[in-house]
Parts: sequence; C-alpha cells; structure tokens
Amino acid sequence: MKAITISSNGGPEVLEWADVDLPALGPAEVRIRHTAIGLNYSDINVRNGGFYVTERTTFPVILGNEAAGVIECVGDAVTDFQPGDRVAYVGTGGLFFESTGAYAEQRNVPAHCLIRLPDDITDQQAAAMLLKGLTASVIINRCFRPGPADTVLIHAAASGVGSLLAQWCHHLGATVIGTVGSAAKAQFARAHGCHHTVLYRQEDFVSASLKIVPGGVSAVFDGVGRDTFVRSFDCVQPFGTLVNYGNASGSVPPFPLVLLAQKGCLVLHRPGFGWHANTTETRAQACEELFEMVRNGYLRVEVCATFPLRNVADAHREVEAGRTTGSVVLLT
Repeated sequence: MKAITISSNGGPEVLEWADVDLPALGPAEVRIRHTAIGLNYSDINVRNGGFYVTERTTFPVILGNEAAGVIECVGDAVTDFQPGDRVAYVGTGGLFFESTGAYAEQRNVPAHCLIRLPDDITDQQAAAMLLKGLTASVIINRCFRPGPADTVLIHAAASGVGSLLAQWCHHLGATVIGTVGSAAKAQFARAHGCHHTVLYRQEDFVSASLKIVPGGVSAVFDGVGRDTFVRSFDCVQPFGTLVNYGNASGSVPPFPLVLLAQKGCLVLHRPGFGWHANTTETRAQACEELFEMVRNGYLRVEVCATFPLRNVADAHREVEAGRTTGSVVLLT
C-alpha cells in the first residue's frame, strides 16, 4: 500500500509518499481502507520534533491519529464488526504521539478502538471531528462547563477545536470572545459561536477582552500555547479557570506556581482527550454525544479544505501558515 512516512524530523519536505508493507492481520484487529483522514496540529508537532520526542521513536514513522473508512477484513477473534462496516477511530492505544499511522491507504487497528459510524455522519465529518470534538468534550465536560452567567475567551477560535468550543459554549448560553488572526477568520468565528472577536495581530487581546468584560472572563480555552497562555492570566476573573490544550505556537514556558495565586487564585487544567474516553464504553458515549449535537445543529463540523493524501505536504504548509479555518481532511 501507499503511505506518508517521515525518516527524520523537519519541515513539510520530509513527508514522503512511499510503498509500505501492511503487516499480517492480528486476531483482535480489523483492516480498514481509509477514505478520510483527519489532519491535526499534533501531526505537525510530531513531524517537526521537539514537542513529542521520546526514546521510543523509531523512523520511519507514519503520522496521523484519526481516520474513517470501511472495514476490509477482520481478525479471527473479532465478533462486533464485519467487512463493509463504516467505522472511524482516534488513537489506537498508548500516547497519541506514539501510536500514529493514519496517513496511509489502509491500516490494521485493534477492534476495540473503533467507533461505528451512523448513516447521518459522513466519513469526512468523522475524520474532521473525532479528535477535535473529543478535545472539546474533555474541556467542557471535565474542566469547565460554562453557563449563561459566564464569558469564555477562546484563542484561535476559527480553528477546528476552537470553532467547536465556541459553538458548544454558545449552545450552553455563555458569552464567547474569540481571538483570530484575520478579518476572514473573524467572520468565520462569529458564524460559529463567537459573540465578539479580537484580531490579535492588530490589538492586544488582554486589553480587548477586559474592555468587553472589565471584571475578567470566567475561563480561557487555549490551544495556542507559548504566545498566549501566560498572558491570558491577566484576562481571567478571580477564581477563574485556564485550560491549555495545545501548543500551536510552542509549549507553554515554565512559570512559578505561586503566579496562580498572585493572579487571583486561578484554576489550571492541561487535559488530554484520551483520559476522557479511555475505554470502549466512555469513548462510545463521548462520540455519541458529539454525533447528537451535530444532528441537532448545535455543532457544525466545517471541512474547510481537502487534499489528496499524497499531497499532505501542501496541507501541512497551509495549516502552519494559518491560512485555514475549521478542519482539513486528507482523502485517499
């Protein structure tokens, strides 16, 4: 089969369209023919190296954590699925940056990782929403669930996770402020849950948010990291909540723990979606919640661009340059 591999860390140029031998199918595995593959910023971080470097990394590596497709065959011990079933998965066990492999035409995955796709959820929607949606879910359900009395500041509100968070908070009645990088992204963010937008390249987001909510926001949801997180402490009301869930600009730098007290007894979270959906049952429940919110129109999953899998380097360049909104999906 064909897959995208990297033989070293680096820029998009290290992504190679290569022939790869598919291993024999294990008894508890299924073989999936991928139709749609989700692109996430974590893929870029793994490709770059630095954020997720472990002694267990062995090149060549196939990137990617989530995909949707059709089952081609099943192992002898698999009873819950059969060839022809439409399924999706996000992660296959272990830490997500150590169990990659979705950037491929086909893949063998453990059957217990699969989510059966309902007829009203397309393959592209599934590939665009599972990791991002479960990330939003762990933030809303485990870290801070806003209500009508709350105002939430969401960084990168036009991104895949950011736009889902904005819609979810809006649905729960909260006032939503979103930081964005351009007027076009501001328009997108306002159409996807944001009541206010701040063009962070043109104005200081701390001052802008305090003009809207002089007493500070109830919570900050931040997937940007280094460039935004510590400065966000000045946006939050006393006993407010800060959630960092991503490192698009780099890892959050070290800071003294006492700073949380000095800034108003703040509550800090650094969640990982895998702990929120770490069993077959909890994963199915969390995904069904996402599917139901899509059915009811509370969440719109926007696939802003699709790329053939073999052209994934172009997709990475677009995402890294900040030229995308919503989700990017790779097609086989």
